[in-house]
Amino acid sequence: MSLLFEPITLRSLTVKNRVWLPPMCQYSVVAHDGVPNEWHRVHYGARAVGGFGLIIAEATGVSPEGRITPQDTGIWNEAQVEAWRPIVDFAHAHGAAMAVQLQHAGRKASTYWPWSETQGSVPLESDTSRHSAQGADATQAQNPSGVVGWQTVAPSEVAFPGYDAPHEMSKADIEKVINDFAAAASNADKAGFDAVEIHAAHGYLLHQFLSPLSNFRTDEYGGSLENRARLLREVLTAIRAVFPEHKPVFVRVSATDWTPGGLEPDDVAAALLPLKDLGLDLVDVSTGGVMPARIPNIGPGYQLPAARRIRELTGLPTAAVGLITEPAQAEQVRRDGDADVVLIGRAALRDPIWPLRAAHTLNISPDNPAAAWPVQYNRGYY
Repeated sequence: MSLLFEPITLRSLTVKNRVWLPPMCQYSVVAHDGVPNEWHRVHYGARAVGGFGLIIAEATGVSPEGRITPQDTGIWNEAQVEAWRPIVDFAHAHGAAMAVQLQHAGRKASTYWPWSETQGSVPLESDTSRHSAQGADATQAQNPSGVVGWQTVAPSEVAFPGYDAPHEMSKADIEKVINDFAAAASNADKAGFDAVEIHAAHGYLLHQFLSPLSNFRTDEYGGSLENRARLLREVLTAIRAVFPEHKPVFVRVSATDWTPGGLEPDDVAAALLPLKDLGLDLVDVSTGGVMPARIPNIGPGYQLPAARRIRELTGLPTAAVGLITEPAQAEQVRRDGDADVVLIGRAALRDPIWPLRAAHTLNISPDNPAAAWPVQYNRGYY
């Protein structure tokens, strides 16, 4: 029996298999107002048809200023909820569960999208609208050829190298972020999502608070690891207060900063342990992003040791990601106990039906509900 194609149950959600799609930004919101569009419906729908057990929608802003770029999706208003709903419904109709990653980019917000005219995620040019992300959207609507930035926020007034300096967050700013995450989770429930994932990785706001490389505060949100993890605990608590009890909550973490003096897996595990009692259900383990860093020994499954360590130290289910590309390799992740779930990222951009191909390679019957082929594709199995 394949361990990759076993179901997994988290709270009342049973996912048909352990092959999931991780969040990957599409930067395809043409209207620059956070509303997902037909691209998202086709992109996520193709992976639902392709057999992924659960799809985690891309980093989605909990507020206008929380976006990485003006091209990001959002989930802070009703128009966005209504646009997400048919996407989620289509995924459900084809046997996939769906989550959304809730995001605040902090000091790494207000950048160009990767394939913009600048060819890189450099800070957006500022103008009189820079104080307001909503103002940036309004200016963009009036002048579609010009893109303007907004004032970023962070735990400390220290810029990510090459970016503009952020505003150091006040207690009121922190309270707003907590409330924004809670409201976004409530909206995710209204849109029909089966779960939410808190983005606390890749150098974005919650990771900025966690890491000693970006958090130099001297109040209760800085200093010790317990203090630096306070915002993450408060965000989870606020989400759990409004998100249905029967639906799971995930968190994505960077298990190492790949930089001397930064976070290591044992630190992250210690920060996660209190979250078990606050309602956390699964840890999505990635690495890096809070500082530019040269990652040593990048190769197939290079993040698996971190996922395994987090799993061992916390006892929480984990999801592993990072150059996992072949079915036998993914199956071995499960057999070795490195993680409970395998996330197929870039390989899924090359092959939308990666799980069906894996099931074929691993000799999983198309009659198995964990690897059911759409009737339209059955001929592809034989």
